[in-house]
Amino acid sequence: MQDIPELVDHLFRREAGKMVSYLTRLFGLSRLSLAEDVVQDALCQALQSWSLHGLPDNPSAWLMRVARNRAIDLIRRDSQLGELAPELTGLLQIREKTLESQPDFEKVIQDDQLRLMFSCCHPDLSSEVQVTLILKTLCGFSVAEIANALLANVDSIEKRLGRARKLFRESGSLAEVTDAAAFSERLEAVYQAIYLLFNEGYHGSQSETTIREDLCYEALRLALLLCEHPQGARPRTFALVALFCFNAARLPGRVDAEGFLIQLESQDRSTWDQQLVGQGFAFLEKSAAGNELSEFHLEAVIACLHSSAETYANTDWNRILELYDLLYQFKPTPIVALNRAIAAGYSRGPDEGLRELESVPDLSKLKDYPFYPAAQGEFHRQAGRFAEARLCFQMALDLARNPAEAQFLQRKLATCESEC
Repeated sequence: MQDIPELVDHLFRREAGKMVSYLTRLFGLSRLSLAEDVVQDALCQALQSWSLHGLPDNPSAWLMRVARNRAIDLIRRDSQLGELAPELTGLLQIREKTLESQPDFEKVIQDDQLRLMFSCCHPDLSSEVQVTLILKTLCGFSVAEIANALLANVDSIEKRLGRARKLFRESGSLAEVTDAAAFSERLEAVYQAIYLLFNEGYHGSQSETTIREDLCYEALRLALLLCEHPQGARPRTFALVALFCFNAARLPGRVDAEGFLIQLESQDRSTWDQQLVGQGFAFLEKSAAGNELSEFHLEAVIACLHSSAETYANTDWNRILELYDLLYQFKPTPIVALNRAIAAGYSRGPDEGLRELESVPDLSKLKDYPFYPAAQGEFHRQAGRFAEARLCFQMALDLARNPAEAQFLQRKLATCESEC
């Protein structure tokens, strides 16, 4: 029973977006807020009921049934929505057949969650607001997690969500995808949301454990679903899937038995999933068709070089640095600049790495990011400046965002102190 809150949180991450998508399919996209409230109620009820009576045989089905019934009850009580109530039972019974009555293009997006992702990308919203809405509504991100993922402050994220809600209240609905042109226009925001979903799982900021494999594999599922769509099956999508495969393959080696991070050079590469590595190569080859080059292609090749190196010593840091130079032209963000600086340090020596770290643009956006001072500490340690290294590692430890990061950085600090 002590694990019930953790299970409910896990199910919220895995199921909330699907439940919201399911309910909006039934009740209409104009009732997105209702769907979100109902799902939250269902999760609260699960926490209370399961703590008292134990787990149901199928927790996911239990949640869906409770959410559905709660939504029907609310609509019956609402005088403005009451006219829908007689139709709901029939709608639920033929739920699986409703796609047959949809336009041909609509039927292609068979996954409700992916479909709603595109619907959230209202053309009157900026791309930043579109991504924020997708992360909040369908990926189960908290406002704080969105702020961390987008290197923004909480207030700005709240304002973005407020603008989206106001637009939907005034328009009465979300904007459905009805043709190929609308699909392509909204694809960028969907790419970014799926990318950030994977990143939160790969190195999350708010959870008790840094690695959230369920989020990584959910992002991979959505990316694969895009590949199955006639308009989504394009080189950039294949490159995104390749990136996810290479990084997901290394998940088993990134944590120890207690769930804490293991640095790349210390990972047991025999634990890496070679089947996923193989799938990564296959999708990377598919992404090479045509002349398109994107940030996903470059990141996938970087991940490929890490995954294919037999040992850490065999890592081709010179090539990785070249790729980061090119990636920064596509994606000039502080995080890319940070990773480029780290690659420069491993390629050209710790002092060069420190110089590159000091020249990272928009450094203020990384002021709360613990792995910036951690990188400084690592290069000072490699250069034999242990006092400076300790100060940097302590600064990073003070910025740790969860217990897993704190444990990892505490170990770095202890190792540095033992080397003095």
